[in-house]
Amino acid sequence: MVVALDREHVRAAITHALGAESESLPPPEQAEAFGRFFERFANARVVLLGEATHGTSEFYRARAAITQTLIARHGFTIVAVEADWPDAARIDGYVRHHAASPRGGDAFSRFPTWMWRNVEVMDCLDWLRGHNAKLPAERRASFHGLDVYSLGASIAAVVGYLERVDPQMAHVARSRYACLTPWQEEPAEYGRAVLRGRQDSCEEKAIEQLVGLLAKRLEYMRDDGEAFFDAAQNARVVQAAEQYYRLMYRGARESWNLRDRHMFATLKAVMAHRGPDAKAVVWAHNSHIGDAAATAMGWSGEFNIGELCRTAFGHDAVAIGFGTDRGAVAAASDWGGPMEVKTVTPAREDSYEYAFRKTGVARSLTDWRDRRSRALVEALSEPMLERAIGVVYRPETELLSHYFEAVLAEQFDAYVWFEETKPVTPLPVGRPHGAPDTYPFGL
Repeated sequence: MVVALDREHVRAAITHALGAESESLPPPEQAEAFGRFFERFANARVVLLGEATHGTSEFYRARAAITQTLIARHGFTIVAVEADWPDAARIDGYVRHHAASPRGGDAFSRFPTWMWRNVEVMDCLDWLRGHNAKLPAERRASFHGLDVYSLGASIAAVVGYLERVDPQMAHVARSRYACLTPWQEEPAEYGRAVLRGRQDSCEEKAIEQLVGLLAKRLEYMRDDGEAFFDAAQNARVVQAAEQYYRLMYRGARESWNLRDRHMFATLKAVMAHRGPDAKAVVWAHNSHIGDAAATAMGWSGEFNIGELCRTAFGHDAVAIGFGTDRGAVAAASDWGGPMEVKTVTPAREDSYEYAFRKTGVARSLTDWRDRRSRALVEALSEPMLERAIGVVYRPETELLSHYFEAVLAEQFDAYVWFEETKPVTPLPVGRPHGAPDTYPFGL
């Protein structure tokens, strides 16, 4: 009984502190008004914008509004997202008005297609393309993928680049990647085959190709520095993906850490490529951008890009979490399954989300970055449950599948709240009639 009363007291204290400090936000569709609330974070070099699900419209609209403000008014020139490098490279060509590159297939045509192939993202990309049209090439904002899954597409990109600039080295690259090419469509099967001794590791060959490409960087960069940078990053993806698909059968911790280490390394490489004054906005799930050391993930040995950014950039990195109580979300029931519109169950009473709901504020920004409110920080320093919905959502097992313990005050620097949310609107496959050849979601 005493424990129950103590927990109720903690929840009441959190709700009271949130009610006193949270700022009511306009709808994210009012992009300029919404974005101005986040200008306080514009002095950072990296602003990490989270999401509590991979399929909520409000999260995408909000991140778009914040990103537009940081780019248009505060000199940010990089948008880096939890997506594959080759797919994002097609979009980068679209938003920076590059000539269409010879890449096969549609961008973001693999599961989960709705995560990036949706109306909300397309609206943001169209804004970015229009904004960039008024600027010289070196000042245009770029769009990049940080993730590690694109083994086959990255192999094709490296070989394709070398075929254009150095056919002899393209032949060498094909030979080195021959170990991996049979597994391009099902890379997870490669990891299983290595684990069971049916396939030798291709690690050495992947490293050889990366080293060989970098050894000729001065020669290649004289011709086209952007094209070489793209090829080099794809070679790094191949190396990291080869490791990832081997590690995924050894344990979730090792593969998670490799993935987030790769995302952080990619972010650093992009920032270095864009110059010493580069400033980046990162879009990724809360579980990636919040400091893992303040969550059950970190307590069990996992780290993430948010923790690595905080270590590397200190106060120049800002992590903003996002949350919701109820509504609907685009998600699948199983990995690889079709997208469904699923009802989001109202948050548990022992969660941070419930405390935000009890404030009665429909949309809010709560900022504790500079620890201005001691009462708020102390309240949010109590460990509570937090919900995470990825591309798979199973409400019938929600406590086990989607909740974890965290300390919100240490995980994020600020938090964006939407009491009720709706799903993203997916885009069909293919290019709409009349769209330019550079349209990112189709040839």
